[in-house]
Amino acid sequence: MMRIVALFFVTLFFAGCSSNRVKQPAETFSNPVLPSGADPYSFYKDGYYYYTHSAQNKLILWKTKSIADLKNAEKKVVWTPPANTAYCKELWAPQIQFIHGKWYMYFAADDGNNHNHRMYVIENAAADPMQGQWEFKGKVADATNKWAIDADVFEHKDKLYMIWSGWEGNENGQQNIYIARMKNPWTIESDRVKISSPELKWETHGRLPGQTPNQVNVNEGPQFLKHKDKIFIIYSASGCWTDHYTLGMLSATANADLLNAASWKKHPEPVFEAEPGSGVYAAGHNSFFKSPDGKEDWILYHANSAPGQGCGGHRSPRAQKFSWKKTARLILEDL
Repeated sequence: MMRIVALFFVTLFFAGCSSNRVKQPAETFSNPVLPSGADPYSFYKDGYYYYTHSAQNKLILWKTKSIADLKNAEKKVVWTPPANTAYCKELWAPQIQFIHGKWYMYFAADDGNNHNHRMYVIENAAADPMQGQWEFKGKVADATNKWAIDADVFEHKDKLYMIWSGWEGNENGQQNIYIARMKNPWTIESDRVKISSPELKWETHGRLPGQTPNQVNVNEGPQFLKHKDKIFIIYSASGCWTDHYTLGMLSATANADLLNAASWKKHPEPVFEAEPGSGVYAAGHNSFFKSPDGKEDWILYHANSAPGQGCGGHRSPRAQKFSWKKTARLILEDL
């Protein structure tokens, strides 16, 4: 079995990923956990994982006791956007969260024109998100109302924040990571703050022939992760259509001003890379989850099984365990 070692000093470093057999408590499973599914995300509550991934024209939810058993999980289309709206097509990277006593699903969508991608959210007051009524709450945008995808919402020191990938202006070319404070789960109240731009070599794979150097550089899919007195944002870098798609990391101290760009430090190297020898290409767009007993930490990500498969339906969700050490070392391995 492959053993993958990473470091967590003041920064986080994942060395790679694998498609080998791995263990979740009391069971063994093989990656991928589903035949296909980009942008995987899960939320654990009351004994169940609620899982979702991009489905383009609808929002689908899975309910399972184990991420390893997703293939047999209860599955339901929970919401389909009305036709001919600004959010009826290209629904990307949905995330389900339980905030202030209600369920919320955040997703990016447009009207068929990628330039019009924005973030939206639906709400459900039922105890079980597979039941009840999902209601459309509207667009979630800062005052600039610029192109936005891949939102993650988290609470820190009794304040809600959203992080996402967006454009500085109105033209496609560079995706940055932004953060803003929220008034409630569907309203941004602060100005957006740019905390990362694709500037390092491993973040800038994917420019197309004839494009200028600053075009199609990508930071996207930011995910919040906290451990003791450190906050991490793990994000995807380079074009998803390339085999160089990978994960990078930002870090800040838990007491820092999260809306101050200077609080965030970027790790100079990728923290999670594909491993072609194990049949894992373009690994990225991750999320995190814990085991049912809360004692194990796992990373959930998508990858391709062969080179050159790009951003289409070949991407499949995979899971891997990692652990924290007293020396702040993180070990990511197949057991």
